[in-house]
Amino acid sequence: MGATVRIPEASVRYLLTINGGGRKADEQLYADMGRFIEELSRAGTLVATGGLDSTGTRMSASNGRVTFTDGPYAETKETVVSFAVIEVASKEEALALAERFWAIVRDGEGDMRLIYGQ
Repeated sequence: MGATVRIPEASVRYLLTINGGGRKADEQLYADMGRFIEELSRAGTLVATGGLDSTGTRMSASNGRVTFTDGPYAETKETVVSFAVIEVASKEEALALAERFWAIVRDGEGDMRLIYGQ
């Protein structure tokens, strides 16, 4: 699947999110993703990963007044359904791992964001 990633002393963390509406999970996807996650875990690159419920509570504040609105949200394809936090040497390395991830998943959308603070 590629070279093992080694975390250098100077590293950064990225949050990768996956939105709903992509490829439906099947046994092959679970197997391929399991191998990828195991590789990143062994290398110490994967900090955390998880799936998210499609329902939730949206929070907003205006002039100090907080409003809560229960999901599900109007567009499932815009809802974050899973995430991974990775620790790498550079944005380029994060993009390379994201590319490998999307080669496994094949279809869908998501975001990659630098995490400030460690």
